[in-house]
Amino acid sequence: MEYTSIPASRFEEVIRHLRLSFPDEPLNASVGLSLYGKPCSLLEQYDLSTLEEGLSVMAVDTYTNEIAGVLLNGTSKKGDIEEAIKRMETIDNIPYQQIFGLLNNVNKELDLFTKYKVDKIFEFRILAVDPKYRGQGVGKELFLRSEMIAAENGFKLMKVDATSFFTQKICDSFGFETIKTIRYGDYLDENGQKIYNTKSPHDYYKVMIKILHGKRND
Repeated sequence: MEYTSIPASRFEEVIRHLRLSFPDEPLNASVGLSLYGKPCSLLEQYDLSTLEEGLSVMAVDTYTNEIAGVLLNGTSKKGDIEEAIKRMETIDNIPYQQIFGLLNNVNKELDLFTKYKVDKIFEFRILAVDPKYRGQGVGKELFLRSEMIAAENGFKLMKVDATSFFTQKICDSFGFETIKTIRYGDYLDENGQKIYNTKSPHDYYKVMIKILHGKRND
């Protein structure tokens, strides 16, 4: 397996990979934003803007040159969350609002920029491994390479909106700290039905952070 940054020449291939490998992500699966094999313009615009930052990594099968997994990483700066919340007012896609509305509101409440005295945060945004390559340590290696990129680019704080139990386990193995835990089952609609009907063991969304070099950007 070869691990490398994602060049622009493979962006479209990454998008096709995500159409097949991301729909079973627990939060996405519970609200049906991205369906297996089908384009989702709102999500793919988000994916492409993240890819264009040049911080994302992929795993490639050296025998077939097939993408085995990707980890899309991006930069969050102070004020970005507020702008994202404002843009949400113009989006009428309910599943998109359910996912990104939750993530944005939680992160706004946490205000990590003030708490950790940083002006930028390295975000691990979307991890997607082809089902046939799962269980082989691909996700962990993508995390390791991403942390190296964060350090090389001068980030002091890394963050993951860990919506999957398996992502949370990877974060734990890399020494991430959980600073917020949200129980999906606590969110009900006006009829008392669960909004996020995730399947066990994916019962919680956690915001997890790690300070690089053991110090803050004071």
